[in-house]
Amino acid sequence: MSGEIVMLRHNRIDLALHMLRAHPIDPDRPSRPLLLLHGLGDRSPDAVPTWVADWPGPIAALDFTGHGASTCPSSGGYTPELLMADVDHALAHLTGGDPDTSITVLGRGLGAYIALQIAGARASQIHGAILTDGPGLAGGPTGPTSQAVFSLPTNGTTPDPYALVELGRDLRPGDYAVSFVNLANAGAPVASPITVASSFHPKWLAAVVDSPGVVEATLADALASYA
Repeated sequence: MSGEIVMLRHNRIDLALHMLRAHPIDPDRPSRPLLLLHGLGDRSPDAVPTWVADWPGPIAALDFTGHGASTCPSSGGYTPELLMADVDHALAHLTGGDPDTSITVLGRGLGAYIALQIAGARASQIHGAILTDGPGLAGGPTGPTSQAVFSLPTNGTTPDPYALVELGRDLRPGDYAVSFVNLANAGAPVASPITVASSFHPKWLAAVVDSPGVVEATLADALASYA
């Protein structure tokens, strides 16, 4: 049913997957699901946003670890790769575990970086990843820096302060980001598996935009191309 929240167990974390639209708009024309990934410190919408309302298929949205209705780990330990694993759990649920079934992913801010990663890591199952502006798009530096040791007061509510700090300064070298583009190009079911629909291009995203197989488009055009 629409509006249902499915809780997915990921190690010791319960992930909230919001089923914003459970079925295709036209039941006689099945269409793949669209998965929405929110920005840093944000959460999934409670209903289908107007900017994706024309998507013909089911629409789901995932609360990352430490965000929204998902639970928090003890004392941090957040990385983009951890969140990519969150998305992998959601992917398995939305496809029923069928490796031949694909979805489209739309990420805002931090979610755009995670969308890029899952597009490379699960290339055959991601029918297009759309990267858009939002909180946490820039990330941290592009090279190693000195690491600070810190302790933050937490009470289990979201967004987790550790998530805001650790994910807000994660390293994003351009060549690392491009490696996910290369993986997506090698295994995706579409010719251009990555579409950038953002106005802000931090260094990692600028490197992505300059890569073969990546296109720039408006959000509406990007959604239409992957529907």
